[in-house]
Amino acid sequence: MQAAVAPQSPPRDSTAMLEFIRSHTKLLQFVLVLLVFPSFVFFGIQGYSRFTEGGATTVATVDGHSITRAEWDQAQQRQVQRLRQQFPNVDVKLFDNPATRRETLQALVNERVLLAAANHERLTVGDERLRRLFAEDPQFAAWRNPDGTVNQAILQAQGMNSEMFVAQLRQELSIQQVLRGVQQSGFAPAADAASALDALFQRRTIGYQRFDAKDYAAKVTASDADIEAYYKAHESEFKAPEQATIDYVVLDLDALKKDITLSDKDLRDYYEQNKARYTVPEERHARHILIAVDKNASAEVRAKAKARAEALLEQVRKAPGSFAELAKKNSDDSGSAPQGGDLDWTARGGMASKALEDAVFGLKPGEIGPLVESEFGYHIVQLEGVRGGQTRPFDAVRASIVDEVTRQQAEKKWAEAAEQFSNTVYEQPDSLQPVIDKLKLQKHSATVQRQPAPGATGALASAKLLDAIFGKDNVRNGKNNTDAIEIAPQQMAAAHVTRYTPAHTLALAEVRDRVRARVVATRSAELARKDGEALLAKLKANTATELPDKTTLSRQQRQNMPAAVVEAVLRADAAKLPAPLGVDLGDQGYLVARIDAVLPRESLDEAAARAQYAQAWSVAETQAYLDALKQQYKAEVRSDAVAAALAEPTR
Repeated sequence: MQAAVAPQSPPRDSTAMLEFIRSHTKLLQFVLVLLVFPSFVFFGIQGYSRFTEGGATTVATVDGHSITRAEWDQAQQRQVQRLRQQFPNVDVKLFDNPATRRETLQALVNERVLLAAANHERLTVGDERLRRLFAEDPQFAAWRNPDGTVNQAILQAQGMNSEMFVAQLRQELSIQQVLRGVQQSGFAPAADAASALDALFQRRTIGYQRFDAKDYAAKVTASDADIEAYYKAHESEFKAPEQATIDYVVLDLDALKKDITLSDKDLRDYYEQNKARYTVPEERHARHILIAVDKNASAEVRAKAKARAEALLEQVRKAPGSFAELAKKNSDDSGSAPQGGDLDWTARGGMASKALEDAVFGLKPGEIGPLVESEFGYHIVQLEGVRGGQTRPFDAVRASIVDEVTRQQAEKKWAEAAEQFSNTVYEQPDSLQPVIDKLKLQKHSATVQRQPAPGATGALASAKLLDAIFGKDNVRNGKNNTDAIEIAPQQMAAAHVTRYTPAHTLALAEVRDRVRARVVATRSAELARKDGEALLAKLKANTATELPDKTTLSRQQRQNMPAAVVEAVLRADAAKLPAPLGVDLGDQGYLVARIDAVLPRESLDEAAARAQYAQAWSVAETQAYLDALKQQYKAEVRSDAVAAALAEPTR
């Protein structure tokens, strides 16, 4: 397939390539995911000919077709669900935020662009190829029944039937055909690869001297006139953000538990009904000697095995202390024989053979039982010890029972209480007191800003609640409660603004010390820069000038140097050495360096590194091609609609 729009090739400069790799990490992830996993993992069935039109809010367009707010929300929900399945212990709310929702929309746009290209280029996939792919590709192993048919249970879990699955698979292959030619065309000439690898791994030895601004602070004086002049020139740096003083209440299970009382009878009844939960399982420590024989062996073979086992049983009964030694020499259980037949501590249900387990749990400590026949052969068993089996007394578990039962009752009350909470804060918006009285909640007060404060927890860490607090109706007059906001599972909050302070410039009197510190810092940095530039001029005139410190830098070993210094040293032209240079560190000062030597790259797998470099070029070319397709098919994200959608909760 030939593109109608020529892609804009990335620059072949090594340093530029390094920056490209760094800045397109997310693209790399997207391309690899798109080429490896079926699209329905992310977005479900989204055939090109079925792009939704009309009615709903349009957040983007591709090839004249709309992507609606509803489709975007559904894609985000599927993405969050996928993350929940892959990372069950991670709070998926970390991924459900404006930044990730924008990424989901961009991925949806990319998919629609590729579908448009596949449709226009008529990149269809035949039935035979579909059947072969499904039957042979490892990524579909979990979707196949043993007879090669599609697993209907998995389809139902994905909300699909067989026809939808086939349509989606055909669509996926079409998308892959759009990108495969570009994605597999990455080529890294040896010279280009060597240059790029130098940019990543080359080492340079430098002499240097650092001029720290803090060392010049004692030489700086800041008069009242200096402070006032700086303040007037930098007023925007001394703004106080908008903030609101609020009352707020939280409804959660702990709040409901406070109103629940339990009688001693209730607790004891629960204890008796759940006594097994407070009983330590009995465990037994045994040894055995196995004389193995196949269960399908002839009667003669089984008789010989049994005779051997009976002879060993007679030996251990005469000399019980020899059990471990006899097990090492005679047991056919390769797992326990080296340990003298030791089966370790085992609870009921923990043994592979029920017959053996029944025998172990029928013995007394120190006792050697009768011969045991199982599906594995014949066992000689000795019980070493018994532990557990005791039930913890009621008084020892009373506190945990109280916590558990009150939580269960609170969960039963939750739905009704949540409805009362929501209705009350909405229907009586002038104050939180009605909901406090109705549900016996505790009122809290705080001063907040639009973003959660560092270390904030609970309701004050909820971006949704803060967004509601700073909504127009609340900050404009402070007379309305926010809606009830779900800030976590089974946890709701509402707030009432008692005072709102808009963003404003702080008076000089309030920030005089800060302004003075800025004046001193700025002038200290100027003095440091001046001395540094003087030394740099001297170095350029006489490169033999001594510098007090030396080190060897690479992008992999920065030696605690500021990033600006590492980049300046490794970007500098080292064709002619020594090579002096200066690095302005802003308020921190100035650093003068001289490159004295360029060392070979650190040891690395050259072949693997070149392969990674070629892959990076494939990603770069894919990005360029995808950008060209977006232009060709007029992909556009409507920023106003997106901003409005992001300001609302996900539907």
